[in-house]
Amino acid sequence: MAAALCWTGTKVTIPLLAAAAIDQGIVDDDTQALLLYVGLMLVVGAIQAVVSGLRRYGAFRLAFHVETDLRLRLFAHLQRLHFAFHDQAQTGQLMARANTDIQMVREWLMLAPLTAASLMILVSITVVMLVQSVTLALLALAALPLLSVAATRFSRRMGPISFQLQQELAELSGVVEETVSGVRVVKGFGAEQLQVQRLRAEADAVQDRALAASKLRSGFLPLVDFLPAIALVMILWYGGHLVIDGEMQIGQLVAFNSYILMLIWPLRMSGMMVAMSSRMSASAGRVHEVLVTDPIVADPPKGRSLPEGGGEVRFEGVTFGYHDGVSVLDELDLHVRPGEAVALVGPTASGKSTVARLLPRFYDVDAGRVLIDGADVRTLKLEELRSAVGIVFEDTFLFSDSVRANIAFADPDATMEQVRRAARLSGAADFIDDLPDGYETVIGEHGFSLSGGQRQRIAIARAVLADPRVLILDDATSAVDPSKEHEIRAALREVMAGRTTIIIAHRPATIALADRVILVDGGKVVAEGTHDELVATSDRYRDVLAHSGERAAKARRP
Repeated sequence: MAAALCWTGTKVTIPLLAAAAIDQGIVDDDTQALLLYVGLMLVVGAIQAVVSGLRRYGAFRLAFHVETDLRLRLFAHLQRLHFAFHDQAQTGQLMARANTDIQMVREWLMLAPLTAASLMILVSITVVMLVQSVTLALLALAALPLLSVAATRFSRRMGPISFQLQQELAELSGVVEETVSGVRVVKGFGAEQLQVQRLRAEADAVQDRALAASKLRSGFLPLVDFLPAIALVMILWYGGHLVIDGEMQIGQLVAFNSYILMLIWPLRMSGMMVAMSSRMSASAGRVHEVLVTDPIVADPPKGRSLPEGGGEVRFEGVTFGYHDGVSVLDELDLHVRPGEAVALVGPTASGKSTVARLLPRFYDVDAGRVLIDGADVRTLKLEELRSAVGIVFEDTFLFSDSVRANIAFADPDATMEQVRRAARLSGAADFIDDLPDGYETVIGEHGFSLSGGQRQRIAIARAVLADPRVLILDDATSAVDPSKEHEIRAALREVMAGRTTIIIAHRPATIALADRVILVDGGKVVAEGTHDELVATSDRYRDVLAHSGERAAKARRP
């Protein structure tokens, strides 16, 4: 802004020096005065060039700094937000906010200091012109109030269209993201043309809003270009009479012409900023909408550290439901002793996986308490809590990085020996050694270049290397072929030895890894004991295993 102020001063000074050079140097035939004013014009012009560069660099530097800071803030905040937010938010919408919307803010910030300098020029020129000739200045600038009215009307109509355009761009981004991420499903069902039609509909909606915005701009910006022409006509008509009548010098008239020509760029910049401000406001509002969303699950004000212990887990009267309000867990009571391996078995939607999500506090319970080593998880520091609970989900997610980096995700500084040990314990070492670059082999997006079983074994290795106090295996062997499951069962036994483990499983072979089996149904514990005891005493347990076997057989059936 300081550079812009200096630039404004030099910009306004040059026509005054030119006027003096004409009137005192050329008209009065004073060569010395002419050379003086010409020299001053060159000096002022050099200063203008320097401050112009500083002004532009400063504007761009500010814009890129803000863009970077805003993107980092948004990214960090998205990671802090609770699981319930991400359950409902569309990935494409969030990506649009992190890219398109923030870029729109950056573009506006690039022009803001330049526009501020243009407004300084407008004010300065108005003052100088009024000092030179009040009447001529009023005639030349008489159309500015009309421009102000047109700009207000334009901005009011442009705002809703800009917001709709940003929304449609986000919807378009969502379709692209879903199609690319789910390309295997799309191709599997031969739905390529269906997705093309979806994209065409969104692209048409974007085009419609963009053309509506362009139509408004095409009616406003020409008015901005036309105003200087009106001012020039007024100056030549009235100012010419003043020069003829001897009431104004010819140099002053030339200066007035220069000032009017100098108004063209400030007026255009102002018009562009009015047009861009509506769209920027919509973009900033969409980013702000995410940033002001408070995480429901967050560090308590005075979070305590996880106490020492062997990983005892308790669920005391826990009631919990997701967004639809239906309770998934209904006053669930569950106790897992330190170092014990417990298998949670139950029909679909019985609440087994919900237990796995409540323990690391992905969600907060509606009633009751979840405790680790006697401490309510809601009172603990989130980072410590989640470091103490390792989870291997059924839906394995791997990053587009090397095998080594995926295994060492929780501890990037882990040694190669630690990585190899985790791979060996998870049963992944053999197939990793057979990969083209071994542990440095880069996995494709989501790990789809590997088989389901290989992905799950790497996920198990990732959890093993994190060395959690409590290990949760949420159907972690579901993608492993039953004929090869024995290869990792022995490894899992070594991993689980002395570690509190909760196994969510359907296969008897996986259930057999547990010291105790708990049958969950309707959000409650309905039976517990060893696998053999429940097979002998619980009809419901036998039904659950039978249905699980049928589902597994259908999944394997060609």
